[in-house]
Amino acid sequence: MRKVTRTERGWAGHHILAGRCRFRRNTLLTCGKVSIVVSTIGLSRNLANTGFDTVGAGDCYFETMAFHSKTKDWRYHDADVERNVCFDSPWRIYQIDADDLANDMHEAVVAELTEQLKEGHLI
Repeated sequence: MRKVTRTERGWAGHHILAGRCRFRRNTLLTCGKVSIVVSTIGLSRNLANTGFDTVGAGDCYFETMAFHSKTKDWRYHDADVERNVCFDSPWRIYQIDADDLANDMHEAVVAELTEQLKEGHLI
């Protein structure tokens, strides 16, 4: 088993309009030379500030994605959004009042990818 270091970070990991999102999680998983960013965003305020817009690839209000980190970013290891990491866990939530479910979704993806890294699977 390999050692995986988990770092919780205070900024959004993906989504061009993440600044409008009221929900943001960003977890960095590091194992040897591999660094993976797990990012969950959601509750994106609409421009009129009267409700929420959907985010991401579908009509969902929360989305979790994972990416390899930028290869030349040795300080922050921000997500390279052109290098997706696939996983099997659920990654979208279609209801607004679901921040607790979004946390669970994020944790499930982190757990899945942590196990893959520990087992030495190349992601």
